[in-house]
Amino acid sequence: MRIGSRYKIAAAGAVLSLVLAACGSGSSSPDDSGVSATQPSPTPTPALSATEPTGTPNGSLRDPASTPGGTTTEPTPNDGGTSGPTPTPTLRELGIVRFSTAGWSTDFYKHSVSYDEIVQAQRKDGIRSIDEPKFEDFDGAARWIRDREPVLAVEINGDARAYPLGILLWHEIVNDTIGGVPVAVTFCPLCNTALVFGRELDGRVLEFGVSGNLRNSDLIMFDRQTESWWQQVTGEAIVGELLGSQLRFLASSLVSFEDFRNGFPDGQVLSRDTGSLFGAQNYGLNPYQDYDNKRNTPFLFFGERDARLPLMERVVGLNVGGSAKAYPFDGLQEQRVIHDEVGGRQVVVFWKAGTTSALDDAIIAFSNDIGATGVFDPVVDGQRLTFEADGDGFIDEETGSVWNIFGKAESGPLQGERLEPIIHTNHFWFAWVAFSPDTLIYGME
Repeated sequence: MRIGSRYKIAAAGAVLSLVLAACGSGSSSPDDSGVSATQPSPTPTPALSATEPTGTPNGSLRDPASTPGGTTTEPTPNDGGTSGPTPTPTLRELGIVRFSTAGWSTDFYKHSVSYDEIVQAQRKDGIRSIDEPKFEDFDGAARWIRDREPVLAVEINGDARAYPLGILLWHEIVNDTIGGVPVAVTFCPLCNTALVFGRELDGRVLEFGVSGNLRNSDLIMFDRQTESWWQQVTGEAIVGELLGSQLRFLASSLVSFEDFRNGFPDGQVLSRDTGSLFGAQNYGLNPYQDYDNKRNTPFLFFGERDARLPLMERVVGLNVGGSAKAYPFDGLQEQRVIHDEVGGRQVVVFWKAGTTSALDDAIIAFSNDIGATGVFDPVVDGQRLTFEADGDGFIDEETGSVWNIFGKAESGPLQGERLEPIIHTNHFWFAWVAFSPDTLIYGME
C-alpha cells in the first residue's frame, strides 16, 4: 500500500482510519492534562500553500535590515534619493509558501535552509509530546507489550529506560530526565529515525514539541523557550533565535522489549498512562501499515532520490570523524557482525534477530522481524577484539567472552566489561542519504 492510500488498523474489532501527517495524523484537542489526542480523519492532509497574509511574520520585525537569507544589508535609498528603511519582505518573498506562520513567535528571518524545502502537514502541537512521562516495571509493561516489540533503550548514569515505539508513534517526542540528564527522546515514523538528545544548551534546559512541519519527510521539532525549529535527523536549529545551535546526541538502541528486560533487569518502561485522550487502546497499533515495504515511496519527500539502494531500505547510519557510512540491513542480517573502519576509527556492527518493525503490520506485535543493531568501538583496555555471531549473542575470538546486543560481556574472562557505544541510527535509506549525501555504502565502496 502506498502512502496517500488509506491506513486502517484494527482495535477491539473496530477500524480506526488515520491521517498520515507530520510524522503523525489528524487534528487534536487538549484534555485536562494538557496532552492532545489525535482524532481520526478520512484522507491525508495536503501540503498547505500560503495565502499572502497582511503584516509581517509574528506581527513584528526583529531585524528590519534582514534579507530573506538571514544576512543584513544597509538601508536602500528610496525614490527621493534619501536613505530609508528596507521594505518589509512578504512571506512569499521569504519563500514561505508551504506552511503557515500563524501562532508562532519564531524569528523567521534567521534560517539556514531554504523555506521551499519545508512543508506543513499538521498544526503546531497537533501531535502532542509527552512532557511528564510515567514509568512502570517489567511486570506492568508485560501486560500490554509483547517480547518482540521494539523499544528505544537509553541508559545514562546507571538509569536504564525503554520507550516503546508503540507509544512514540503517537507522540514522537518525550521530554524526560535520565540519570540526572535532561533528554529529548524522539521518533519520526516517516524516516524511521529514533534519536535521543541532551536538552541542555548553554546552561538552559529546553523543552521540545512537534512543529507539524517536515523537511525531507523528517520531523521538525521546536523548543518552547524560543520557538526555534530543529531538524530531528541532525539535531541542529535551522530556523529562529537559536539558529546553528547543535544538540548533543546520546547513545541509544532500538531493540526488543525482551532484549531490554534481559540486558537491564533494573530498568523501567514508559507507561501508557500519558494523559492522552485517545488513551492506551491505540498504543501498540501502527497507523502507518505497510509503510516500510521496499516497494513504497516516502511520504512528502521532495529531495533527490539516490538509487544505490531502495528508498525504503533500512540502514545503520554512522557519521564518524566527518565520514558517513551506511550499512544495509539486508547485509547485516546475512553477516550479523561487520568489522570496519569509518573516519579513521575501528567499529564493529552487531545485528540480532527478534525485534519487530513498528511500521509493518497494523498490530506491531505481529509485524515482520527486522532485528536490532548495536555499534561499538571493539577495543577494551587497549586490546582490539574480533567478534563473530554466537547463538543470540556475540563471542570475541581473543578471550571467548560472550557479549549481548548492548555491547556488554555476559560471560567469560571479560564478564562485566562494556564496549564503548558509537552513536548510530536506523534510518530509511532515503532519509539517511538526504542528510548525508556523501555517504559511502558498506559493500559498495
